[in-house]
Amino acid sequence: MTIAWNDFTPWHSLIGGLLIGGAAAMLVTVNGRIAGISGIAAGLLRPAKGEAAWRLAFILGLVAAPLAYRLVAPLPVAQINTGTSVLIVAGLLVGVGTRYGSGCTSGHGVCGLSRLSLRSLVATLTFMAAGFGIVYLIRHLFG
Repeated sequence: MTIAWNDFTPWHSLIGGLLIGGAAAMLVTVNGRIAGISGIAAGLLRPAKGEAAWRLAFILGLVAAPLAYRLVAPLPVAQINTGTSVLIVAGLLVGVGTRYGSGCTSGHGVCGLSRLSLRSLVATLTFMAAGFGIVYLIRHLFG
């Protein structure tokens, strides 16, 4: 993936961050739930009574948001410089990591850090360091 720094849009990024933070705050205040995507999605596999509707609405909102954005502006072009098999393995590793870490980047990084959770701080630092290390190994030592 490459970043076109000439096309960096700080205002769009700020608005997106405010929307994510506002949605996470609303979910915890209205529903008493943390906006951790992996936990929300996993809860759809075996939902408890009364849990499926809000979880499904949340996931559908994630899918609908870029579709709605596309009505007012073009979506940014994503360029991924790797094969499908690497993406599948990477996705599976992320899934395994979220189970071992008891949460994902949104749950720990957005919601946990905003609650000043020490556990979320350690988890976020760990997966960020692991990500940096893996990228370094693959791009510089094995690439």
